[in-house]
Amino acid sequence: MTGSAAYTRKAWSVVIMSTLAFTVCFMVWMMFAVIGIPIKQTLGLNETQFGLLVAMPVLTGSLIRLPLGMLTDRYGGRIVFTILMASTIVPIWMISYGTQFWHYLVMGLFVGIAGGSFTVGIAYSARWFPRKQQGTAMGIFGAGNSGAAVTKLVAPALVVAYGWQFVPQVFAAVMLGTVILFWFFTYDDPSHNVSKNVSVKEQLQALKDPKVWKYCQYYSIVFGGYVALSLWMTKYYITEYGFDIKDAAFLAVCFSLPGGVLRAMGGWMSDKWSAHSVTWWVMWVSWICLFILSYPQTELTIKTVTGPQTFHIGLNVWVFTGLMFVMGVAWAVGKASVFKYISDDYPHNIGVISGIVGLAGGLGGFVLPILFGALVDLTGIRSSAFMLMYGIVWVSLIWMYWTEVRKAHPMGQHRNHPADILE
Repeated sequence: MTGSAAYTRKAWSVVIMSTLAFTVCFMVWMMFAVIGIPIKQTLGLNETQFGLLVAMPVLTGSLIRLPLGMLTDRYGGRIVFTILMASTIVPIWMISYGTQFWHYLVMGLFVGIAGGSFTVGIAYSARWFPRKQQGTAMGIFGAGNSGAAVTKLVAPALVVAYGWQFVPQVFAAVMLGTVILFWFFTYDDPSHNVSKNVSVKEQLQALKDPKVWKYCQYYSIVFGGYVALSLWMTKYYITEYGFDIKDAAFLAVCFSLPGGVLRAMGGWMSDKWSAHSVTWWVMWVSWICLFILSYPQTELTIKTVTGPQTFHIGLNVWVFTGLMFVMGVAWAVGKASVFKYISDDYPHNIGVISGIVGLAGGLGGFVLPILFGALVDLTGIRSSAFMLMYGIVWVSLIWMYWTEVRKAHPMGQHRNHPADILE
């Protein structure tokens, strides 16, 4: 086997094992989306408290992304990823012994460390490939987001058969097995690490770049929104359409699964058509879907010559699920395209930049479920969650237009139709 062939084999082994590890970490990160429902019923939590419960792991997983990205740049992804996963095993197991609301909040903070795995794995995987293949490699790794769908398929069955306490025990055992497999089937390459002479201050200079903040805004939608809705959708199907936990979780997979596994396709598309073109389309598709999803269930009564006539206006479960599926596909593609921007613009400090952008996306995933719950408590309208997301997408479209689309086609020459971007 030639040196080049050996390197290629190692590169693909790293991507495959990192994707597996990220899938398991995401399963753990999304665990409260399922077990939080029986916990809510047992403790009598309101919507805002439920939003805080499911979002708590996302907070830690978000805040830790930037330091993890810096550590990955400096020491390499293999050791950082392994330590990160090993540190979550005991907290995951301990969730099954919780009895009070604060117990779950505290354990959720520790378990949330698993969410920081994205920043580690994305930089670790990308550096094993040439620039023209990095979008595809990062897309494959990012398919680990499908761990949210795995949780929705596996956890409800465990809840029904053995009780919710069995879920964290099984997930802790799975995490332990993953740590062992990851260590034995991944590799180090010291040439991928930044120089030890590069200071933390120099690494953080990227925070002054306005492009980084723009990518944070994009990612707060395609990833932050994905995390938030993955956490929220099971309960939404139960309360809005009256499904039990197993059927609700299964329908929620129609959003979570494509939102994870199709990320690899987004990486390939970004390599082929550019990060800008793909992201522009993603935002428009999201805007249209969220506009329709925002409309609340409505009873409209009209006075006619024969008496009042009442009409029901709203989305039935199949139209709703279809729109969520389309948006899941769009966000899967968008998650990859945003990181293609990063690999193109910041090839030498992917870890730090992905940490910053990932932190912003993760914070979106933390804040949004709490806001979803607060909006429902304040307005009584469940679709208010989509109204909020619609406004966030609108901000991104405007920002992208003024900084990218208009800049690419100056006064008198610019074109603002999405299809024009792909010419």
